[in-house]
This record gives sequence, structure tokens and C-alpha cells, in this order.
Amino acid sequence: MEPITLVGLRDTPISVDEVLSAVGDPRAGGTAFFAGTVRDHDGGRGVTGLAYSAHPSAEAEMRRVMEKVVADTSRDGRPVWRVAALHRVGDLAIGDTAVVVAAAAAHREEAFEACRRLIDDLKAEVPIWKHQTFTGGDTEWVGSA
Repeated sequence: MEPITLVGLRDTPISVDEVLSAVGDPRAGGTAFFAGTVRDHDGGRGVTGLAYSAHPSAEAEMRRVMEKVVADTSRDGRPVWRVAALHRVGDLAIGDTAVVVAAAAAHREEAFEACRRLIDDLKAEVPIWKHQTFTGGDTEWVGSA
């Protein structure tokens, strides 16, 4: 069975339930997820909204990162069974869900570790950029989502 059950970029709202459902597996003893939302501040300044843009390779890069996370966190006969990740692109408002990742594993330790690695590695390695608008009208591009 393919461990990557859902991966993609969406310009429509993301459902946490869809992501959790995608990693459901009767072999899993633990499921962990993370949902990132748009906050109203950054670096001491008020944020009024933001937009995410992605390179055409972003979805393939998401899959590559997910494959590596599954390989790195499955060990000693304690596999990560399933992983899923969705990221928004386009204009988002304060409170909108920007990204959801989830991992289901034989044990909670691997589920937590895989989930943490998924979000950290996706943010560090996938070419998704955030353009924030601050109170007062200033804007700023942020490296990767």
C-alpha cells in the first residue's frame, strides 16, 4: 500500500477531516496532525491577510519530502503507515487554514515524529512563498511556506 494517501495544493479551503480520513488505517495505533492557520501578527506587526504562491514543482517536491519522512521515521519494525498533506495557495484571510499534515503510524512516537518532520521539512524544502500584508499597507515576501 502506498503510504502517501493525499498530497496537493488547493486554492479552496482545506478540510482537516479530509486529511485525517486520508491517513486512517486499522494498523495504526497513533495518528497525529498539524493545522497551520493565518495569524493576525508577525514580527510585532499586525497582519491583515496573505497570499501563498507555489512553484510548478511544489506538489512533486511535497511528495519527495513525504517519501523521505516516511523512510526516515519508519524503523525497528514500527512503520509509519500513511501520511497526507495539503497546502493552500491564493489569498487567505486571518484564521483560514493554510496547511494540514497528518501521519498514522504503528505507535504514537512515530506518528508524532513523522507529523513534526512533515511540517518542518515541507516549510524548509518546498517552493511555496507567502506574501503578507500588514496593517498600514506594507507587504513582505517570506521565503517558503
